[in-house]
Amino acid sequence: MREISVPPLVTVPPETNVTDLVLRQAAKPSNPALFSRLDAAGQWQDVRATDFLADASALAKGLMASGVEAGDRVGIMSRTRYEWALIDFAIWFAGAVSVPIYETSSPSQVAWNLGDSGAVAAFGESAHHEDIIRQAANSEGLTALRHVWQLEGDALDEVRAAGASISDEDLEARRRQAGLQDLATIIYTSGTTGRPKGCELTHGNFVELSDNVLATSLGQIVHEQARTIMFLPLAHVFARFISVLAVAAGVTVAHTPDIKNLLPDLQSYKPTFILAVPRVFEKVYNSALTKAEDGGKGAIFHRAAETAIAWSRARQAGKVGLALKLKHALFDKLVYGKLRDAMGGQVAHAVSGGGPLGERLGHFFQGIGLQILEGYGLTETTAPVTVNTPSLIKIGTVGAPIPGNALKIADDGEILTKGVSVMRGYFNREDLTAEAFDDGWFRTGDIGRLDEQGFLTITGRKKEIIVTAGGKNVVPALLEDQIRADALVSQVLVVGDNRPFIGALVTLDEEALPGWLQRHGLPASTTLAEAAEHPTVKAAVQELISHANQSVSQAEAIKSFRIVPSDFTEASGHLTPSMKVKRAQVMKDFETVIEEMYAAKRPTPA
Repeated sequence: MREISVPPLVTVPPETNVTDLVLRQAAKPSNPALFSRLDAAGQWQDVRATDFLADASALAKGLMASGVEAGDRVGIMSRTRYEWALIDFAIWFAGAVSVPIYETSSPSQVAWNLGDSGAVAAFGESAHHEDIIRQAANSEGLTALRHVWQLEGDALDEVRAAGASISDEDLEARRRQAGLQDLATIIYTSGTTGRPKGCELTHGNFVELSDNVLATSLGQIVHEQARTIMFLPLAHVFARFISVLAVAAGVTVAHTPDIKNLLPDLQSYKPTFILAVPRVFEKVYNSALTKAEDGGKGAIFHRAAETAIAWSRARQAGKVGLALKLKHALFDKLVYGKLRDAMGGQVAHAVSGGGPLGERLGHFFQGIGLQILEGYGLTETTAPVTVNTPSLIKIGTVGAPIPGNALKIADDGEILTKGVSVMRGYFNREDLTAEAFDDGWFRTGDIGRLDEQGFLTITGRKKEIIVTAGGKNVVPALLEDQIRADALVSQVLVVGDNRPFIGALVTLDEEALPGWLQRHGLPASTTLAEAAEHPTVKAAVQELISHANQSVSQAEAIKSFRIVPSDFTEASGHLTPSMKVKRAQVMKDFETVIEEMYAAKRPTPA
């Protein structure tokens, strides 16, 4: 199959905007809890739809009184927290446009987002964030930026108080100005290369996509009795869309700003579903494996994992044998139940986006009782274009198109899409917009294939395809994903463009390393830099690479590698906030290492 189009299941009136989703919930007799917040005593307290509506409206009035006009842009720079969502909706109630900014952004990055969008105001989480925003404004002469408020302290009360003179009628008139075609937010791509581009997402992108998602069997997961905890950055389109989707469905959403607190928060809040990027699921698996091995139960865990995967594959194929059922039931008591309890005990589903999860991990989690519904999308597509659903799932794929969307595979394998998900263009960049669209189809830059049922499989990133000096095309992700799946490894970057052979840079997982070293008779105190040079560690990485090489041709196989003595992180500038490797930046910063690898007389045998 080369093209598939799925008609929408829901038609939304053209005058609708995102704020109508809040009114929809507030009008229900059940008055559902849209959010939960931790109080001073560490207890979760619900925020009902009517209370959320009242507070978002009060803040919207304050924005109006402060001179924020319809269509004006307002920045939000904060970690993931309740107030992020509150301000987001307040901006929409005021008829304005929100501009999310990652809380880890540098002053120059903040200046770009606020300056390029022409923001008239901004919210920073703390005094630290306010200082960065003001520093950015002063250094770049952002004269349009008239207000900077904090989410902490008394600033929000001051905004509420400022709006006392604005009538309900004036607020309603402002709220009603935006329709489906109007701009809701400008999300700047975190970008692995070049200056971020501002993706113009409309109210229609959010509302039509949300209502069509809820009309599928995903509505069995995302509903008024469901609970989720948000830990991904709300500045990222994936978390942002789920935040809006949850309001559309009446889901109760909690927030945890620090992923270090995730397990305790999962156990106290007990969500029914979660969302994460693939790297989080890799870390969950690797942490469980490492803990089992450190406790001398590695063999049991490995058998349990293989059983879970086999059970899930057999179930997908339509028949699970009796012996496998019995084995699976045994390990459910010994292993799987404990893993589910660690996530709160109520989680039955997870939504994964931001990159391919991989078939093996998908089957593992399905086998332990956590169904991961993998989807695919970009900032430019309001997150999901495709998704697996409970009634329409094929593990190893990223699902079929969400109703209202279409997919087409170009002659060179590039995935093209159009429909309710797709942005209207890049802000103030008609040239880039024209370049990104081909006869109404958005060029994703990813390559993939559709099967006979319309399920999409991602095979790589078009710009990341490596062409060796011998003319062989190599898709790095095919090798990287397999090597990175091991607990010892944190990140992998396959290189070899215009080179005589394929090589790789590997980083070690700092958390898993001490236990791994002890199990291999080495001091747990060995540093990352020392481990990178140790023959035992090198041999283990070589074994992983050799195994991955079995899945590709000799010309595509990794012939040499170097272990980098430090990890790739967002702080180091080598990962995006969604944990994708910034390929160009890594290659620039580790140019000497790469050159040394290729200058060696003989590559390491595959």
